[in-house]
Amino acid sequence: MKEIVKLFSTDTLISLSLNVLIATIVLVLTIILSKVAKSWIKRFGLSYDNLDDTLFIFLSNIVSIVIQVFGFIFILQRFGFETTSIVALLGAAGLAIGLALQGTLSNFAAGIMLIIRRPFKQGDFIEVAGKMGAVKEISVFTTELASLDNLQLIIPNGQIWGSCITNYSIYDKRRLELKFNVAYESDIPFVENLISNILNSEPRVHSVPDKLVRVDNVDTNSISFLARAWCDSGDFFMLRLDLIRSIKTELDKNGIKRAIPTSQVISKS
Repeated sequence: MKEIVKLFSTDTLISLSLNVLIATIVLVLTIILSKVAKSWIKRFGLSYDNLDDTLFIFLSNIVSIVIQVFGFIFILQRFGFETTSIVALLGAAGLAIGLALQGTLSNFAAGIMLIIRRPFKQGDFIEVAGKMGAVKEISVFTTELASLDNLQLIIPNGQIWGSCITNYSIYDKRRLELKFNVAYESDIPFVENLISNILNSEPRVHSVPDKLVRVDNVDTNSISFLARAWCDSGDFFMLRLDLIRSIKTELDKNGIKRAIPTSQVISKS
């Protein structure tokens, strides 16, 4: 009986020692692997200027935690613990957290898509979700804009990805379009030549593609002229304001009157 107990104890001790050794090795490997994976993902993100660093820092932390959890579950299995319930508990906890953070996870998923697809980058001037401004920062949950009057606008990424994005900075050229209404009796060729000369004399207006100045509409009180020209994107706003002023000034100099809405009142006596 003593020999059986002694043999059992020896086998148990050997088995326990082996499990401790394996668990130690697995623990060390888990720590090393999690640190290596975390460091590699961070370096990968930092090596590309066009990729968002915040996303890769977040992903590196997630990967590190997942590796550590799997290593911990393996160690528990090695010592004979039932890990099925632990896995089920982790799954239930993950589901509960996902349901509680639906909006946040939606913004996170949208942030990943924005970073991968890159519809805009830092410094671009955009219009999105009813807001307009220069992009200051793109994070995994929100995007920060600086409005025209230099106000900070923080927009959840879910709203951005689910709406139309207008990027005014993506192309180096833009088409400028102006409309002017003048009196019905105005000389059409004269007004067209006058506006064309102003566009031709403006150095910020591109010669190619060709400029367009034509009558756009004629009604009972006025003639509408359409002027189209191309310019550098950076010149668009100031050029538009300057052309409006120049054309208005020249129209006044040459006696071209603006259309004034009129109405006829008929009274019965």
